[in-house]
Amino acid sequence: PAGLLGKLPVDEEVRLLLQEVSGLKGGSRKRQIKYITKLLRDTSTEELYAFLEKRKGTELHKKKQFHELEYLRDILLEEAIAARREAKAEYLDLTEDWSSAVVEDIAAELPSVDRHELRRLAFFFAMSRNRQHSREIFRLLQAAQEKELMARKMQQGNS
Repeated sequence: PAGLLGKLPVDEEVRLLLQEVSGLKGGSRKRQIKYITKLLRDTSTEELYAFLEKRKGTELHKKKQFHELEYLRDILLEEAIAARREAKAEYLDLTEDWSSAVVEDIAAELPSVDRHELRRLAFFFAMSRNRQHSREIFRLLQAAQEKELMARKMQQGNS
């Protein structure tokens, strides 16, 4: 709503662009929203998420977590495909236990995740492009994320 636009914790440029979007329809609206999203990517959005979460509830937070997991899954799959390409170019075989920097990054963020299973599923996806492996990676990441959230809640409850 127009009344909330003035209270949004964003740059003046983004605020003006959001006002313009309200009057647009169709493809021009979508293009403008994509441009605004691009601008927001270059800034910290934590304050904006907190503001919107007060208005939209926890659904926004859940969506953000979902998209973070999608991003982690996608960069893992891209790394696995690139590793397979490199191995193939060098006439080597990629194995289930291939070396992955992304898996280590994910494990740093989600310590309870099964590293071996992530590498194994990414390997199978790179070999077959079977979407089932992609879905399994997402489920594995989701379970680890839920476990981390539960651990944080338990820790906060004990404090």
